[in-house]
Amino acid sequence: MALTRETMTDEQRKSVILEYLKAFDNGGVTSTGDGILDLFADDAQAYFPKWGLANGKEEIGRMFGDVGSTIKKIEHHYSHFNWVFSGSDVVVVEGTSHGEHRDGPWRAGVPEWAAGRWCDVFEIRDWKIQRLFIYLDPDYAAQDTERYPWLADRT
Repeated sequence: MALTRETMTDEQRKSVILEYLKAFDNGGVTSTGDGILDLFADDAQAYFPKWGLANGKEEIGRMFGDVGSTIKKIEHHYSHFNWVFSGSDVVVVEGTSHGEHRDGPWRAGVPEWAAGRWCDVFEIRDWKIQRLFIYLDPDYAAQDTERYPWLADRT
């Protein structure tokens, strides 16, 4: 882990997060034309459900490649984000999205129990994402219903 060299404001951390999410919506390319991995520290850590923990940019790149290869298109709903600032390097953002997965489309709220709602926990220092834990239902097309008896009458 690198030493902190610069104090960042919550708004600056928010700008890094928005750049990350917009790059995700843009096929992994940032507004400056760089790759999404350029937003991460070399020793960053990331988590995605059903993939696990990725340590360092190389593994994070592999994780994004694996997950991204299943998603044809994604769009985050920026106007609906809920931001939680901790007073430290940790920022939580909760939001919704819609898109097209290889198994079919999704949209937050359609149906209400399906994919599209997510929550990300970021740790950002020195203009880099140090840690990103993504919490969402990775069953984007809402096909995994047989294992959940409460969904039987809703599908």
